[in-house]
Amino acid sequence: MGTTAAIGVTEIEGRGRAMVALRPLKGGEIVLKDSPIVLYSALPFQSNNHQNNNGYCSNCFTSITKQPQNVSCSTCGSRFCTFECQSAASSTSHTPWVCQALIRLRQYFSDHHQALDLQLQARFLVSAYNLAFVSPPRFHTLLSLQGSVHTHPDADSSANFLHSLISSICPPPQLELGFTLELTSVLLAKDKLNAFGLMEPFSEEREERTVRAYGVYPVASFFNHDCLPNACRFDYIDVAGSASGNNTDITIRMIHDVPQGREICLSYFPVNLKYAERQKRLKDDYGFVCDCDRCKVEANWSESEDDDAIDEEEKEADQDTSGAMDEDADEQMEDEEDTDAMKGEDDFPHAYFFLTYMCERKNCWGTLAPLPSSPAVMECNVCGTCKNLNQA
Repeated sequence: MGTTAAIGVTEIEGRGRAMVALRPLKGGEIVLKDSPIVLYSALPFQSNNHQNNNGYCSNCFTSITKQPQNVSCSTCGSRFCTFECQSAASSTSHTPWVCQALIRLRQYFSDHHQALDLQLQARFLVSAYNLAFVSPPRFHTLLSLQGSVHTHPDADSSANFLHSLISSICPPPQLELGFTLELTSVLLAKDKLNAFGLMEPFSEEREERTVRAYGVYPVASFFNHDCLPNACRFDYIDVAGSASGNNTDITIRMIHDVPQGREICLSYFPVNLKYAERQKRLKDDYGFVCDCDRCKVEANWSESEDDDAIDEEEKEADQDTSGAMDEDADEQMEDEEDTDAMKGEDDFPHAYFFLTYMCERKNCWGTLAPLPSSPAVMECNVCGTCKNLNQA
């Protein structure tokens, strides 16, 4: 899917390719719906057997724990939500080569315990090389995304091992671009920079949600990170169901109004993380240091000040019982043309964001964005809870 009239890709100095608003955008506006070109399981090979596929369809990754009609591949044991999904996968994501590769890699990793990251990279490579076989145009789209061995040299060390492993136990079919170490290294770099995690269902009982699958989305990959994002990602994997064939699509929705020309950014992780945690994850996972407005302020905080600031923000949120702050926030949004004024010029530029756009549900830490059809209703992109500002 290409970009819509709402957003477009441009080059920004120091940030590379980025998404910007081509016209003024309203909070709640859907600016992109994108389908994955590659999907792969986040399950370790050791636990992927006939009895345990972690409760998700191997093709569309919808939850199948409560579906008695789910079926299994008679060869490798991979489970599917329906016969129709299994049939569709046989010519796309679960070809005979993928089936055999999963069996052989499962046996290898069961005999030789390796780090989870290495197992996930092996899964990605199987999916990527399978894509090169079943859909060369989509494979070229994958190669066009950001990420190179030069920017992520650690991908090269993994590539040496995994390329040798796949070559020896499950070499892919003859491919247009061949099967080379160089190509394997490039593919791993693409995965590192562009993969989105499709999460397990939300539960208040778990402090951290784990990933059920990873997907690479050709257009959404161009969104850069900001620790105070102006857009967020929604997915409805289990709600949409696999019958429609698009349950793994993601939707990018505006959190609040932005003017034309403004860069549209997502947060690559929950916005409640502290400065040091955010910087470490961005450096380790994406290879850059964030210098957004929030990070510039928090870089000067000590750890105790960081805790005090978050406590103060939570206290303010708890005191917001009369709805007066929501009214003030609405007036502020009407008077201001962009988000710079919202952030303020004091020591807590993200206080307004936390009060207005962070979900209050236990262990959620999701981001709220208005519903496209009802701007006064805010929906959480993690737990799905809706909050009516008019009834607050």
